Amino acid sequence: MNLSEKITIFLVAGEASGDLHGANLLKELKRQYPQAEFIGHGGDKMAREGLEIIEHIRKLSVMGFVEVIRHLPYFQKVMKSTFEKIQTLKPQRIILIDYPGFNLRLAKKCKSLGIPITYFILPQLWAWKEGRIKIIKECIDQSLCIFPFEQEWFESRGVPANFVGHPFSDFSEIKFNSSDFYKKHGLEKDQPLLTLLPGSRQQEINLHWPIFLETAAILKKHIPNLALVLGRAKEVIFPSIPDFIIQEEDAQRAMVSGTAALTASGTASLECAVLDTPEVVCYKMNLFSGFLAKKLNRAPFVAMVNLIAQRKVVPEFVQGDMTAPNLAAALLPLLSSTLERKSMLTAFDEVRRTLGLPGVYERAGQAILSRMQHG
Repeated sequence: MNLSEKITIFLVAGEASGDLHGANLLKELKRQYPQAEFIGHGGDKMAREGLEIIEHIRKLSVMGFVEVIRHLPYFQKVMKSTFEKIQTLKPQRIILIDYPGFNLRLAKKCKSLGIPITYFILPQLWAWKEGRIKIIKECIDQSLCIFPFEQEWFESRGVPANFVGHPFSDFSEIKFNSSDFYKKHGLEKDQPLLTLLPGSRQQEINLHWPIFLETAAILKKHIPNLALVLGRAKEVIFPSIPDFIIQEEDAQRAMVSGTAALTASGTASLECAVLDTPEVVCYKMNLFSGFLAKKLNRAPFVAMVNLIAQRKVVPEFVQGDMTAPNLAAALLPLLSSTLERKSMLTAFDEVRRTLGLPGVYERAGQAILSRMQHG
């Protein structure tokens, strides 16, 4: 393989966070190998970096056991068409980004094709479904992990893994600050601001948003001048949004500017920690999905910040514990200068130091292209 040779890479990302990481990886792969062409599943960010989209994340992003079963005919159809497309296209490499429910099944199907597969952002098998490691052993050619404890975990189970660092370590240079945000929206300099991050999937909004609204109402009674900003994913629909500031294009602005945040468990919860925004983390599924998740999940926490720190740094409330009074009580001390707030910010420093050095996508791109050149 030389730099003048055209190559085709097939990528699969199935949700908003994967679209973000996929776009940054694409940008780096293009920089290092300008002749590369990209096709697969992703979102608007990956499309802007040159991915020819087959299926968009707005259809692929489904969370929860019941929800996946409900959409099973669609996913079976997508799996069949994806395999057939790869079979016809014969790309030089497949890159799978997170999204394990679909991607591990695809990897298993594609083994017969002999096309090498990179997995970027490995499935969290240390939390649940450890048995899936057999698929990674047998079907994945290259494993790139992003959490500091993962490399040892996977390698102790016979899977060679490369810790490239966490993408959020690249947040060290934020090009905006809270004072700009406050000026833009006519807020007072000392006015407390709560950032609401209810999720990027429609079923998350359906279950979380009523509780978020009730929580905001309780907090407004305690802090009448509390300002509220909603970090809104483009793909979701809200039944109603009161007079909140809405930040759609760049949720980081809402995170950086917030005095504190109420965050659905997921990528955004770690993002807040990296950006130094104290937070309360929560998550709710339907009753059946929540019951199964509790039975299957072996991790001691749901918030990634707590998992990395190996202790409870941020309060987390799931299922029946995710009530407006609980959330409001946990958020209240984070909206002013308190010991709880200071302690959380100190712990965030520790978490950031474990995430590795900036340049994650560059290292990931180099690792992928090196494997393609040398096998």
